[in-house]
Amino acid sequence: MSRLLLVRHCESSGQHADAPLTARGLAQAEALAETLAAFPIERIVSSPYLRARQTIAPYAARVGLGVELDPRLEERKLSREPIPDWREHVRASFPDLERRAPGGESGRETLERGRAALADVLARGAKLSAIVGHGQHLSLLLHAIDGRFGFAGWEALTNPDLYLVETDARGVLRYARAWEGPP
Repeated sequence: MSRLLLVRHCESSGQHADAPLTARGLAQAEALAETLAAFPIERIVSSPYLRARQTIAPYAARVGLGVELDPRLEERKLSREPIPDWREHVRASFPDLERRAPGGESGRETLERGRAALADVLARGAKLSAIVGHGQHLSLLLHAIDGRFGFAGWEALTNPDLYLVETDARGVLRYARAWEGPP
């Protein structure tokens, strides 16, 4: 059996790639490091976005693990331009993975690059790897495992959040929320 911890980043100051964590987000990252200490993580792979890297940094420093960056774990590129009804666009993306805003990625494109990143991590053979990413991207991955995890699941995510994903001998994926820390 292979296992992955899907980690959503802590509270961020913005949505752009170099947006840092807020002061609250930095405190959340410390609390998350405490929670992660209970897991025998062998490998960490993160989105290159600053908020993702800052989220896992306290844990990585504590246990002496390096953090590998994988651009396939970046957040979904919703659009090049602001979308006034962006939440409605996200809602419609779960049942329609082909939905795309002008200049943005479809849910399917986001899901495919995420699946490829996870497959590469699983192929490396670590018993437990932590994957640090973003809300829409992780939600699409969880939705692919269980179609009931859709827009409502995305809305229910916290910053940070943590899901344990396991595969059985047949490669069937299942997941469970593993975060009980302060929101």
